Amino acid sequence: MTYVPSAAKQAEANTRREELLSKLTEGIDKLTESAEWQKYLDCQARFHHYSFRNCLLIVSQHPTATQVASFKKWQEMGRQVNKGETSLRILAPSLRKVEIEAEDGKTDEVRKVTGFRLVPVFDISQTSGVELPEPVKLLDGEAPQGVFGRLTRFAESIGFRVQVTPEVEGHPGANGLCEYGPKLITVAGERSAAQQVKTLAHEIGHALLHGSAESRADRSVVELEAESAAYVVCSQLGMDTSGYSFGYVAVWQGGDAEKVRDQIKASGGRIQQASSAIIDGLERAAEKADPEADLDFEAA
Repeated sequence: MTYVPSAAKQAEANTRREELLSKLTEGIDKLTESAEWQKYLDCQARFHHYSFRNCLLIVSQHPTATQVASFKKWQEMGRQVNKGETSLRILAPSLRKVEIEAEDGKTDEVRKVTGFRLVPVFDISQTSGVELPEPVKLLDGEAPQGVFGRLTRFAESIGFRVQVTPEVEGHPGANGLCEYGPKLITVAGERSAAQQVKTLAHEIGHALLHGSAESRADRSVVELEAESAAYVVCSQLGMDTSGYSFGYVAVWQGGDAEKVRDQIKASGGRIQQASSAIIDGLERAAEKADPEADLDFEAA
């Protein structure tokens, strides 16, 4: 027997999902207005931005590096490099002062790049001290029993295979990855059960919404849509992912609360589409397995 939600239940579910998107927007508003967010921005502004070439150098020496700075910079941030740590080496420009003649006949002194030299830097994992502000916090704890398996079966029903590996190969620090060509979703297994469920819901959101290159044109929109869908799904599973989802969406939108509101409004239909497909798919699977099974859902 095919599971078909009643019109009343479907309308109630749609209303609930709209309320959750409003809650997401309000939560991001509060986050981006908070002192904690300002601390995060101040912290980010003090880190050096590295070139693509230096990023390759860093990853080749320390594949799991996430935040890199000089010995002195870490001290300024209230952290010390651990004894015995080996520095990473990146290229820094060698500058010298030269005089050039201006149009008015006067001479100006400017700095000119004459070459590059190797300088030492360290990843945050090589340091200890003051905790840095971080708006995106990995989820702790367990997930509702059986949910990861049900999400996996739903992913398989739309043609995607799910694998769990300790980390996502080639993507240091990533919690998950959706590959559209091979139709493969990878989830980092060295995370809490709650984080793995949230990540799988996020990657399924990508699978449903972003299969074409055109739909992936704007990464900030792509990540907002997938994370918003995951937030709605997890909320209806009785999981609070606000500690991760609010910051994740805010960071991808540059901390611009007004931009977040506008984009959630513009993408609301697509977010509803993805979250509804996932939730309805889980309900159909549970209905088929056991009509009286506890679905682990809040009132939808």
